[in-house]
Amino acid sequence: MSKLHRYEIVTEWTGNRGAGTSGYRTYGRDHLLKADGKPAIEGSSDPAFRGDAARYNPEDLLVASLSACHMLWFLHLCADAGIVVAAYRDAAAGFMEEASDGGGQFTEVVLRPDVTLADGDEAAIERAAALHEAAHAKCFIARSVNFPVRHTPVTRLAAAAAR
Repeated sequence: MSKLHRYEIVTEWTGNRGAGTSGYRTYGRDHLLKADGKPAIEGSSDPAFRGDAARYNPEDLLVASLSACHMLWFLHLCADAGIVVAAYRDAAAGFMEEASDGGGQFTEVVLRPDVTLADGDEAAIERAAALHEAAHAKCFIARSVNFPVRHTPVTRLAAAAAR
C-alpha cells in the first residue's frame, strides 16, 4: 500500500519596491520560502533574470534537492550494507537551456559525489560505488524530473584521503 506525504511551503514575495509590478524593471524578485518550524530561505531569481545573486534561486534549489536526495539515500544504503561513510561532498551542476520565447527547461543535472569511507579495501570501494545506482533509483526527486540526472562518484578510503 502506498503512503501519501504532503509538503507545504509558503512563498511570499518581498520585492515590492513601492510600485508593485507596474513595469518589468520596477519590481524586485526577492521572496521568502517558509515552512512551519523551519528558518526561512531567502530567494530571488537568477541574476540573468534580474535577480539577486546573494539569494538562492529556484534553479539552485532544484539542483540542491537532487543532490541532497541522492546523498540521503546513498548514506541510508551504505548504513544498511555495513559500509561506514566518513565524509560526503557533492559538487553538483545543473544545466538549463533557455528557449527563444523566454521559457526553458533543465536538460541535465550531474551529481559528483566525493565519498570517503572510514575503512575497508577495494571491494568496499566497489560496493559503495555500486550503491549510487540504487540511490538514484530510490531518490524521490530524481524519479520526479523529466531530464537525466547523472552521477560521477569518486570513492576513497580515509587513509588514502589523508595522504
